[in-house]
Amino acid sequence: MKRAAFLDRDGTVIEEVGYLNRLDRVAFFPWTVDAIRVLNQAGLLVVIVTNQAGVARGYFDEALVRETHELMDRRLRAGGARIDAYYYCPHHPDGVVEALRQTCECRKPRLGMIHQAARDLDIDVAGSFVVGDRWLDVDMGRAAGARTVLVRTGYGLEEEARPPGSGTADAVADNLMDAAAWILRGLEARGPGLRT
Repeated sequence: MKRAAFLDRDGTVIEEVGYLNRLDRVAFFPWTVDAIRVLNQAGLLVVIVTNQAGVARGYFDEALVRETHELMDRRLRAGGARIDAYYYCPHHPDGVVEALRQTCECRKPRLGMIHQAARDLDIDVAGSFVVGDRWLDVDMGRAAGARTVLVRTGYGLEEEARPPGSGTADAVADNLMDAAAWILRGLEARGPGLRT
């Protein structure tokens, strides 16, 4: 089985802009391409897991989500990096698009996206990592048995100031590059199945 770095998208890999409803609003952090390339070179699958409730809310459609990921792929490839798979949840219980107005199993912090990726890509989730800028990312990772990193980009600084009662992340990092460095140190020092 393979190990993976499950990455949140908005606020972690790309800048947080609220509901991303136009391609011209996609902006990588300065370290994004390098951080993902480091994870690729470490032999980890890199998998995006992202809530996209804007689809259910009618702010944009699923075509824009796919186009965003295609744009990200082009920019990453130009820098020698890659995302191995994208998973997104278009649902929300308060959505205006009737078919997407539901309480689903894929919306973080539920585990639907991680479980689907594990099946599709033969991932050992317990030997994997979840990185995001919100506690719901951390909660999802902890529930799945993965190691977790909260990054201070996006909503991360605000989230760090309000820790949940459910437990904290295995690490808090300034950004995705620092999270990647923490992941690599853990792999080298402790092996893939042990917490650092």
